[in-house]
Amino acid sequence: MKKSSPTVSRIPLRGPLLRGERRPRVALVGRPFTGKSTIFAAAASPAVQHERLAGVGGAYQECVVEVGLDQISLVDLPPIQSLLDLPENDRIVLKYLLWGDQWPLIAGHDRDQPAVAFPAPDVLLQVVDATRLEQDLTLSLELSLLGKPLVIALNRLDEARDKGLYINVKSLSERLGVPVVPTIAHMGKGISALFAAVVEAARSGLCPLPQPPSKHLRPSLREINQAIARPEIDAAFRVPRAMLLAQLACADAYFGSELGMHFPEVVPQIEATRAAAARELPRPLAEELLADRHHRSAQLFAAVTTPRSPETGARWRYWLDELFLHPRWGLFGSLAVFALVLFFVFEVSAVLDSLSSARLNEWAGEWQPDSTLGVVGRAVVDGLIGLVGIVVPYMLPLVVLLVALEETGIMYRVAFVLDRGFHRIGLHGGVAVPFLMGLGCNVPAISAAATSSSGRERVVAAILITFVPCSARSAIILALGAKYLGMLGVVVMFLLPLLTIALLGRVLAHRFSDDTPGLIQEIPPYRLPDWRSLAQKTWERTSDIVTIVTPLLVVGSVVLALLTHFGADAAINSALTPVTAWWLGLPVVLGVPILFGILRKELSLLMIYQALGTQEIVPLLDWAQIFTFLVFITFYIPCLSTFAVMLKTLGRRDAWFSVLLSVGGALLLAGLARVGAEAVKLLL
Repeated sequence: MKKSSPTVSRIPLRGPLLRGERRPRVALVGRPFTGKSTIFAAAASPAVQHERLAGVGGAYQECVVEVGLDQISLVDLPPIQSLLDLPENDRIVLKYLLWGDQWPLIAGHDRDQPAVAFPAPDVLLQVVDATRLEQDLTLSLELSLLGKPLVIALNRLDEARDKGLYINVKSLSERLGVPVVPTIAHMGKGISALFAAVVEAARSGLCPLPQPPSKHLRPSLREINQAIARPEIDAAFRVPRAMLLAQLACADAYFGSELGMHFPEVVPQIEATRAAAARELPRPLAEELLADRHHRSAQLFAAVTTPRSPETGARWRYWLDELFLHPRWGLFGSLAVFALVLFFVFEVSAVLDSLSSARLNEWAGEWQPDSTLGVVGRAVVDGLIGLVGIVVPYMLPLVVLLVALEETGIMYRVAFVLDRGFHRIGLHGGVAVPFLMGLGCNVPAISAAATSSSGRERVVAAILITFVPCSARSAIILALGAKYLGMLGVVVMFLLPLLTIALLGRVLAHRFSDDTPGLIQEIPPYRLPDWRSLAQKTWERTSDIVTIVTPLLVVGSVVLALLTHFGADAAINSALTPVTAWWLGLPVVLGVPILFGILRKELSLLMIYQALGTQEIVPLLDWAQIFTFLVFITFYIPCLSTFAVMLKTLGRRDAWFSVLLSVGGALLLAGLARVGAEAVKLLL
């Protein structure tokens, strides 16, 4: 039988990749309150550069964004109402759109010169408000005169339709000669298609279609154009002729004064043309041109819009998006998903654990071998039972749940909502799924982080995931904390990892300091899970447990069992005395339970009872010692299976760095916890 070849995904390349020196610069422009900065935030990287424009005006933001295999430099400029008769602060924006930081002769004497390197943008990305489209189209007509590729983001389309306004996006695109992409920026919808259009515009270099003024204005404009059609004027202004003509014909103060300063002999001819036009037209030429521009935008608006009654059909998708993507309410949807994950970790997994590994442990507990061979055999069985205890109750149910939520499109929405929060620790919202998965088991969580991120972000995410309290660590916290520390103690124990992850994320972002580009998070439509895809993705995220973790669990179990069999307990406890007794203030006999935690955390809890000879540990340990022990066991070295996956995912250097970081952090935090607890005891 002929063996079938594996499926290979092919991604077609449209010309050379736009990366490195080929990376285009894309400027976000638009009127105030159109959603321009929201689109920037949806695509921005955790590393955003903030600069001020030539020392005056508003500051701009810039970052690198990955768009498929290409990259862009995305710049969020201050808002601008128009390109005509701008105040000084807003005029800086126009100067940067035209010249970047390489200002021409006519701007050489301006008071505020460029303060930082700022190449002129290659593509303009105008964000328009679909509910106020007519006003924004006037700015679109002005931007089309700049001679640069233009892409329009038709934002707030959902609000326009709720108001009964339907916009023919295709017709608007054809009439302007530019790509028009509908977006709902605050929900992340259309962002992926928008930046794909931006990259295509940068690659093609196509500029907007000419939007000539009305016929009755063309003779006057023709005369002004003849007056300025001189090479030295073009060289001095370095502005597209259509743009310069429009500014001078509309009597723009800045361009008019610069023309009078550098080419005073041309001014009388232009003024004579304006005077002649004023005698023939109903209004002065400048006012007539502005009225004509507004008239053309109104005509364009009327041609592409249709008033209709708002839809009254099934709106379940709308309500789901309100729950999961709304800027304010979306957090509640994310919290609902988080609650569902916790339910699986602490309820469903507990039932499965009682039906699987608990029964296997009960069966194996009757076998108490005395011979070395028997001890090895029992250790192998214990390792395999530990594997079952990881996979069956905690790993498979949680992975299946999260993959199903991905398939339905819900997890993409959760990642979008959490994106800004993760930016604060130098990561993207796309790692939200691995972090949630870490609540069940860190092993598949690190594997998922490795597949959903790359470079610096993959290393930082994998290291931080080891501090997420997995189900095993949570079980110890709940078993000891709830019984001996009360609700407040449990809350503190779960808050400590969150604070540690937040602070450590910022520190690691500086250690792994290469810039992290922004990622465009696609918001797919809702759909029912495909069971074949569900099974395939589940296997991809759990296969490491079979190929890597199983041998290490078995070998580790055998090594630790042999140490105990040959009476090395006392030696282990003695060797760990500086940690247990001196630093943590715990009984020396807890050294072995702590060491066995590297195999699986729950073993530490069981072996504490064995080492102390009782399940009522309060007479032997006070609440301060229990709190110190819980802090240490929560943070110290990841279990063997987690380390094995990190070794494969990150490599030897970063995996060992993670181990040293967790051990050092556990010692530091547990030491601080001991000091704090002892201080509280003295006060009480």
